[in-house]
Amino acid sequence: MITGTKIKLRGKRLADALNDYTWRTDPELAQLDATPPLTVTFPQYLSGFAFELRYPSSTRHPFAIETLDSKHIGNCVYYNIDETKGEAELGIMIGDRSYWDKDYGTDAVTTLVSYIFRQTSLNRIYLKTLESNQRAQKCFQKCGFTPYGKLSKDGYSFTLMELHRKQWQEEQSKGGK
Repeated sequence: MITGTKIKLRGKRLADALNDYTWRTDPELAQLDATPPLTVTFPQYLSGFAFELRYPSSTRHPFAIETLDSKHIGNCVYYNIDETKGEAELGIMIGDRSYWDKDYGTDAVTTLVSYIFRQTSLNRIYLKTLESNQRAQKCFQKCGFTPYGKLSKDGYSFTLMELHRKQWQEEQSKGGK
């Protein structure tokens, strides 16, 4: 359990599957994630979900995002972990819309970044977000990420952002997040 100001990050559990399935089949949330909504049945999804819990990947670390009173509101992950390059990609989704625009996402990203830089030897965290998703870009910039490029893929236009350990440490020494 990793605790932030407004949220807790914890390992994924089988009980998270229904929320995850609901969010991944939601067309608006899928659009924000630049993916098509899931079309598999819940039992099919549950089977794959259980498999991933049983056989976790060494290059992917997913977390459930909970409020401090233990309500599951979203997920975050660092993945594509490359120990040789010292970097990983970050992703987040606040699936429960009643928690949007209330700094839960910002706290989750800040908490995950802090965990990564304190508990691993990674030196760079990067992400991509839809160019049209200004809310996400604002959140990531608030957390210290800076834009470094653009990417067009599968008909989507992304803004690429990154945060380096040194940059994060400098912010920490100034009393930042």
